[in-house]
Amino acid sequence: MFIVHVLVRVKPESIESFKAATRENARNSIQEPGIVRFDVIQQQDDPSRFILVEIYRTPDDPACHKETAHYAVWRDAVAEMMAEPRTSVKYDNVFPADSGWELPA
Repeated sequence: MFIVHVLVRVKPESIESFKAATRENARNSIQEPGIVRFDVIQQQDDPSRFILVEIYRTPDDPACHKETAHYAVWRDAVAEMMAEPRTSVKYDNVFPADSGWELPA
């Protein structure tokens, strides 16, 4: 598995619009064959901060995700909502992959 955390800070006046657009993107994203999980989390003590937790089957799957129509709609819709450019951190899975655990179909 290949995990990406996308860190986002949204303008305070855009929080609800960002959440709506991002929920729609997530609903579509979890239908992609290369995505295992797609979580959207909001920081409790600073509601303008979000992390998108994207878990892919392979390191090539994020590029496929970025080619989808729903990603393009989301990217364009939230561009002006950002308080600063979003960043990402990429991770390799350590557990449960080494335990013999299988990915859900």
